[in-house]
Amino acid sequence: MSFLAPWFLLGALAVAGPVIFHLVRRTTRERVPFSSLLFLRPAPPRLTRRNRLEHLGLLALRCLVIALLAAGFARPYWQQLLPAAGDRAARRTVLLVDTSASLRRGDLWAQALARADAVLRRAGPGDQVAVLTFDRDPVPRMSFEEWTATPVGERAAVARTRLAALQPGWAATHLDRALIRAAELAAEFSDGPADRVREVVLVSDLQSGGHLTALQAHEWPRGVSVRLEALPPPTRANAALHWVSEPDDSAPPEAAAVVRLRVVNAPDSRREQFQLRWETAATNAGAPVEVYVPPGQSRVVTLSPPTNAPAAGAVRLEGDEEPFDNLVYVAPPQPHPLRVVYFGRESAGEPRSPRFFLERAFPPTTRRAVQVQAPDPANPSPATALESAALAVVTVPISPALGAGLRPWLARGRTVLWVLPDAAAAAGLTELVPGAVLAATDHQPADYALLAELDYRHPLFAPFADPRFGDFSKIRFWRHRRLDLAGCPQARVLARFDSGDPAMVEIPAGRGRVLVWAAGWNPAESQLALSTKFVPLLHSVLDLGAGPPPGAAQYLVGDALPLPELPAAAREAVMHRPDGTTTPLAAGTTRFDSTPRPGLYELRAGEQVFRWAVNLDPAESRLTPLSPEEFERLGVPLSRPELPPALAVARQQRLWAAELESRQKLWRWLLLGALGVLGLETALAGRAARRRAMLQAVQP
Repeated sequence: MSFLAPWFLLGALAVAGPVIFHLVRRTTRERVPFSSLLFLRPAPPRLTRRNRLEHLGLLALRCLVIALLAAGFARPYWQQLLPAAGDRAARRTVLLVDTSASLRRGDLWAQALARADAVLRRAGPGDQVAVLTFDRDPVPRMSFEEWTATPVGERAAVARTRLAALQPGWAATHLDRALIRAAELAAEFSDGPADRVREVVLVSDLQSGGHLTALQAHEWPRGVSVRLEALPPPTRANAALHWVSEPDDSAPPEAAAVVRLRVVNAPDSRREQFQLRWETAATNAGAPVEVYVPPGQSRVVTLSPPTNAPAAGAVRLEGDEEPFDNLVYVAPPQPHPLRVVYFGRESAGEPRSPRFFLERAFPPTTRRAVQVQAPDPANPSPATALESAALAVVTVPISPALGAGLRPWLARGRTVLWVLPDAAAAAGLTELVPGAVLAATDHQPADYALLAELDYRHPLFAPFADPRFGDFSKIRFWRHRRLDLAGCPQARVLARFDSGDPAMVEIPAGRGRVLVWAAGWNPAESQLALSTKFVPLLHSVLDLGAGPPPGAAQYLVGDALPLPELPAAAREAVMHRPDGTTTPLAAGTTRFDSTPRPGLYELRAGEQVFRWAVNLDPAESRLTPLSPEEFERLGVPLSRPELPPALAVARQQRLWAAELESRQKLWRWLLLGALGVLGLETALAGRAARRRAMLQAVQP
């Protein structure tokens, strides 16, 4: 017999109580009156060691009651052999290993490999295991098919070798993408038992900077659970350095020379005094800048670049315990060079001509350096003038020679802004868009015309969709052309005058477009050039052909770099990476996707040099681990971690013992026996007491 709670057997020691009570007696068994001692004070008899036990039967019954109660509370059961366990349920496991930048701390990567190795070694012959690593995106390292095709004895070793060949990168932690992809793999149909245990094992430091947004709208597949293998961080105290890049698009290029940096200190940090230092080989880098940042707070520091040193460089944060995020790269935004070609009759400097206002509508900014060129529109071969141009503005009739040069340029997706000089020039649309017929008549309102209807859904007017900026009703037009669009069914009216006549029309031309304006912006025709809407409207037209200016001065690891359009002659364009490697770029390449590490990326195309700063994602610096409750709140079902084999066997034996005890329920019989013995003892004790009373009554 065994006991589920053997410590209750110590209660059997209470049998000493009845024995002591039988040995210790304060009164004698019989009393005899004696006359000569009538006036003496009564005193109990002195107890001696020679007292003898009496009523051994009652003593035995009382001891038996206590022993039965102790045995009942100990929950006894008859031991049986543990039934032979069948084959363990087959599993379909996706091993998800974090390789983001936060794993570069301390020995976290070695711990991650050890945890992954333990999962691989526990896989049985009938299990299926797929191995994925992730940072920004999940990357398959070993598929289910490869695992099944590998000999059973070599599967874990092959997967272990592939993981050991990796190192953590510099990208951010996108837990949501990785978990969704892993769950989809685990939930896919597979050969083998239909009741496979489907599980995702996540090996990560679970730092709170990991992105989880996509999990909020994701419906987790049924039957797939997640087991968290959290890596204990070497320390949670961390200070991070970030570049605050918020350049003003309208500011001149020299305004971006000063660098603004943000120092963020963790709430549980033990340090609050830091230094900022330019990471440069120049001897005149300057003294370090002292920064005081209490725990849980942040400070923005303005730092001037070192004298006689390139504006692009790196700044290091000193005084922090975790160095992996203490270096930030800065590269002031370089103006994107763009060319606007103007075809008109007027010469430069005429103060009331369209060209005069056009040249002054594109001042150099931190994002763009627009150059307006005005070739001769009568040039029979304007293709050279249009090479690498982003926008063509035409204020003259379209001649066959000019149309022949603009048509292939439009086919490349460019934009032509055609301001009709008179009604007769409308017939020249066929030179740009064959088959399109545009008719027009000159019209001069009695007073003036106003813009009444604008299509804010079109990219041209989308920047003015906000009611604060979309009021064009104060711009007066003295004369304009009335357009008849019956011969242009593909035309789209973007704006109308208050009379209902089209004011601005878009006509597709291959991959490009022709914007036809019924009135010009020079003061002789309208007040458009004198209004606050003129410059942003022309920049919006430029965006249609050249695309919007780069939206960021700095980029994060893994982001694609937008490349400036290079002329066909610049065939030697080469991208230089921070690790010293180079990649030649073909003409027409618009983006560079290979940014696996932070640093300065430099594009050299002839004499032109462009630089981009690529930095660590600021979210990667938030190192406080996520709690399991956060995953459950997002609908991710969690499973318990597997126990070591010895503990698993011991746990199984305990569960088998509890099942046996619950089946047999011997404690009920013991308690019933205790109640029965207690009743018998009560009856016998009462009988003995009555007999003693009768004997005392018959004695003289």
